Amino acid sequence: MDYTRQTRFSDPRRHAALFDPLPADPDGIGAVVRNLAVHYRASGIDFPPDRLTEIDSRWVDRMLDADRSRHSTPLAEPRPPSERIVGCCRDFTLLTVAALRHKGIPARSRVGFGDYFDPTFHIDHVITEYWDGARWIATDSQMDLPDVRLSEGGLRPAAQVWAAYRRGEIDVDTFGVGPDLPAELRGAAFVRNYVIYELAHRRGDELLLWDVWGDVSLTLGDNLGLIDEIADLLQSADAGDRSAERKLADLYASEPRLHPGRHITCATPNRPPSEADLHRPT
Repeated sequence: MDYTRQTRFSDPRRHAALFDPLPADPDGIGAVVRNLAVHYRASGIDFPPDRLTEIDSRWVDRMLDADRSRHSTPLAEPRPPSERIVGCCRDFTLLTVAALRHKGIPARSRVGFGDYFDPTFHIDHVITEYWDGARWIATDSQMDLPDVRLSEGGLRPAAQVWAAYRRGEIDVDTFGVGPDLPAELRGAAFVRNYVIYELAHRRGDELLLWDVWGDVSLTLGDNLGLIDEIADLLQSADAGDRSAERKLADLYASEPRLHPGRHITCATPNRPPSEADLHRPT
């Protein structure tokens, strides 16, 4: 997959020129993204319902629509936190990925669980990974962490967490959105879904972390062999196995339980689930 090319989700479309003045380096782009976006929960800001709908923008051009509705200045010009794009880690990451791709830098999103938020709990998280010409480097533009390990102590990709759970090495109930939230927002079924999210993001479907399709489910189910296979292939691909990367591409394209169709369910936090149409006019 060519990670310099925009996907249907990362494409800024009519706003592409806004990326032209940005610095052509990940740290500089990350600083601009932190000026553009604010986390809907972690910020501590009590956003009104109409602003909270921005967390479902899904596409980068619609995120930038929200910014343009309040600002006419360049993206690097300061925005008060209350006037930034309301989103989550996935949105910080996708904006970063979009800007890097615009600059010709291969970039993709990585889905997993961060070890650097809570000493006793591993919080679901999405960060950026870019190719520097020699290796992939992970960076967290939301938290201003320029070099994050994709392993224990950094961001543990969902595939790693699933494999460790299947080997009986971790307490899987310490992986999720937060320790004080409902049980369905942590544990084995939650990690299972994140393996599917990790694959989807790797294949250019950078969906929301509350989008539901195919095999994404609140229950663990009995189709664990497929999740085991995906997790093994993802880890092998990370280790440089090109045949594993090809197998992932073929599996994702051929297995309807893994890739989204035209319609999915958006299970937005704090609102009833609704149907979303992923097909947009060109």
